Amino acid sequence: MSGSQEARISSLDAVLDQTPGGDQISAELFAVVDALDSSSMLRRSLTDPNVADSDRQALASRLLEGRVSEATLKIVHEAVADRWPGGRTLAAALERQAVRAELARAQAAGELDETEDSLFRFSRLVESNPELRNALADRRISVADRQTLVTALLQSRAGGATEALARRAVVARERTFDNTIEGYVTLAAAQQNRLLATVRVARPLSAEQSQRLRAALSKQAGRDVAIQEIVEPDLLGGIRVELGDQVIEGTVASRLDDAKRLFG
Repeated sequence: MSGSQEARISSLDAVLDQTPGGDQISAELFAVVDALDSSSMLRRSLTDPNVADSDRQALASRLLEGRVSEATLKIVHEAVADRWPGGRTLAAALERQAVRAELARAQAAGELDETEDSLFRFSRLVESNPELRNALADRRISVADRQTLVTALLQSRAGGATEALARRAVVARERTFDNTIEGYVTLAAAQQNRLLATVRVARPLSAEQSQRLRAALSKQAGRDVAIQEIVEPDLLGGIRVELGDQVIEGTVASRLDDAKRLFG
């Protein structure tokens, strides 16, 4: 991602953060994203660099006034005034804000940590069950029917934000359900100014081990780190940590490979 695009995304984040909350913002922004995804003409019209920013905003107003809240329209106005590489990039930026709006609701209700953990656990459930993973990815099944399956799996087992976001992940704008959920979990950590570390271990960490690892990673990263643990019994001892783009390999297998390179 280019620096200019990161700046646009950060600017849009700030707009949402400064907009008075509303329960409808997330759902309305998701609806806007769906409209963009379904119409190449609309995507081109709202991102055409040859059209004045004010004219693109006016088009958004004509399409959305009376259909969405003023808060949602404000976010869309700010988005279409920016110069995006293309319509799908605009849609992705708006989906980011829709997810962040849902996470902000969870945070206001004191449920953000639970939402982050529940989304991660559900993604692991899907990943570990090929039949379920294939069912959620099957484009021959309507999105609505796949979302109904998600609801049935989560009903009475997770909070409203978890269910809403898991249902939304079925659309899989990030290629797969798993990738999409992973992005949501990362945003949930960022909502509290934390980095997300995925920790793969052969056996579950004790509370003390998890606390020590989190402290060490937080010190290394220079900010708070949230740990999501994945137990992989086939892992040959040790630990593997994925922190952003950085991978910290501490498995027995990796140390054996290092030894082979040293003495080979």
